[in-house]
Order: sequence, then C-alpha cells, then structure tokens
Amino acid sequence: MTRRRIVQITPYYPPHLGGMEAVVQQLARHQARQHDVTVLTTTVGARDSPRRELVHGVTTVRTPALDIAHTPVSPGLVPALLRTPKTSVWHLHAAHAVLPEQVALAAAARRQPFLLHFHLDVDQSGKLGWLLPHYKRHVFSRVLRAAAGVLVLTEAQREFVRTAYRADPARIFAVPNGVSGEFFLPPRARREPVLRLLFVGRLSPQKNLSRLLHALTRVRQPVVLDVVGDGEQRERLEETAQQQGIPDVRFHGRLHGASLLHRYERADLFVLPSDREGMSLAALEAMAAGLPVLATDVPGNTELLHGIGALAPADPAALAAAIDEFATDEDFRRRTAAASARAARELTWAAVAAQVEDVYAEVLP
Repeated sequence: MTRRRIVQITPYYPPHLGGMEAVVQQLARHQARQHDVTVLTTTVGARDSPRRELVHGVTTVRTPALDIAHTPVSPGLVPALLRTPKTSVWHLHAAHAVLPEQVALAAAARRQPFLLHFHLDVDQSGKLGWLLPHYKRHVFSRVLRAAAGVLVLTEAQREFVRTAYRADPARIFAVPNGVSGEFFLPPRARREPVLRLLFVGRLSPQKNLSRLLHALTRVRQPVVLDVVGDGEQRERLEETAQQQGIPDVRFHGRLHGASLLHRYERADLFVLPSDREGMSLAALEAMAAGLPVLATDVPGNTELLHGIGALAPADPAALAAAIDEFATDEDFRRRTAAASARAARELTWAAVAAQVEDVYAEVLP
C-alpha cells in the first residue's frame, strides 16, 4: 500500500460535539496507522484547544474562525490548504456552507483533486435560512460536481445526490459510518421489570427528543429513560419532562469512555426519535452493544435499520406503541438485539477505512 499524505478538512472537530466530528476523528486515527494524516479544521467549539497538536498520530491544525448563523467562517483556511504538499489527498467533509466552496476554489487554483464526503442534506433554519436553497442550487451543486469523488453513507443518499445535485453516478461511492471496538458488548438478559430506555445524541431540533418525551406520556408499561448528550435544547427538554409529569427521565449530559459504555450496558432498548439522520453513530454504538434499536422511519434511520431494528412512524403515539411492545414481548426484544449485534460486526472503523482507501485508489492519480 502506498503511503499517502491525507488532509481531512472539516468545519468542526472534537472537542466540538457532533456526529461528523466523530466520523472524521475515527477515520483519521485509523488512516494514521498507515499514512501521514492532518486534520485541517477551525477553532469553533475548540477555543481552548491548541492551534496545532499531535494526538494518536494525527496532526490537527485549527484556523481562527467565527461562527456566523451556525456556519464557521475562517479566512485562514485557504492559505493553510495551499501550504499542504501538492501530492496530498484533500478529503472534504461537507455539511455546512462556505467551507466547501473555499476548498473548491483552492483546488481549482492549483489543479488539486479533492474528495467530498456528503454527511447530511441540512434544512434551512434561522433568519438567513431562506438563502440555503439558493446556495445549494447555485453554489454547493457546482462544488459537488467538481469533486473527483463523492462519498455518501447509503444507497439512498447516492440516488439523492445524483438527482438533487446532478452528480455523475460513476463518481459517487457509498461508504457507511463505523463503530469503535470498545462498544462491542456480550449478549445479556434484561435485568429488571422496568424497561430501561436510552437516548444518546445532541439535544437539537433534528434529534427531536421532545417526540420521545411526549411518547412516554402514552406508554402503558413501566419505563425509565436515560438521556445522554447536551445541546441547545437541554433546558427546554428538561422543562418539558417536568411539565408533562414524566418522573423517570434522567439527563446525564455528555458522557465518554467507561461512563458512556455503562449506559449502553445497562439499557434494554435504544430509542432514536429523529426527524432525519445521515447514519447515526449512536445507533451504531447501540447495535454493537447488543441493544435492540427503535427509531423513527425517516431517511437515514430507514436505510440503517430496515430488517434489523424496529421502525415506527414519526409520531409519539406510534413510538409509544412500539415501546410497549418491547416491554411486553421479551422474545421480540431478544431477536431484535441479536439482529443489531450481527449487523454491527460488519461496520467496524477498520472496514470503513479500507473502503475509503479503495475510493482513493480509484479516483485519485
């Protein structure tokens, strides 16, 4: 295998919280076992982190930036890109405006091929949200078509990118997200009569935890909900739980390492009430931990969990009925848990990194 210089380009990176950030971190660390890897990112959400550091073999370079309308803007990113060796692989992770066109312009300036990793098609929000459809049509679509290759998470995303952005289907590659080895846990029986539910994720509108809270007011069987994560909606969600009279909801905040594993190990059912997903890392972690997964039947969840987990319409009544079924049918819960564990074994980060390597070999000189 040829040793490469790889530059992973992302608007956000840990300690900033998010699924895309976790994907970049895991992919970069696996690639660093065989390649020279740099993550080029911004200081948004990482003000106290070093501007340059080496961790687990990955060099991280953070350029100063402002977060404007949930969009990181960093004038220094293009000069940093242009300082990279011309033989570098530029791997762009796209889910926000500004950064993709910066990379495309820098690539055009020195005739540098780049790959675009498409994580999620975001919806408009906020005061400037009305600009997003125009940006997608007139700017992002051109960036995407200029990429030497486009990585998507699922076959459904492949079709979406082909039709919505008129991308060349021969240059679109479906590569799933992965799950780290520490999340794989042995099978275990339900420990108590109360069904312990688990949600892990950012407390944001997209994840729609309020849908699950309203579902709990309709659940007939005794349940407890552990909520792991933080975000802009946490205070509002805690108030909702209190106002709805749901006593058995516990907000734990962000957890990592052994504390997070403990929550997966104690849970009986993982619930994902999202409006949409790219490919949920938390759902993959739950699957590896041998948990049955109940999710809303929406893009991202459907592709990942069809034939593996339980998919319910995106409304509280449907979620409540599904939770009651898991609480009363232990054989169904065990079968769904076993399907989760089988599927997760095919989705390790090592396998994902190997697929990305195949894409590099196919589309880059």
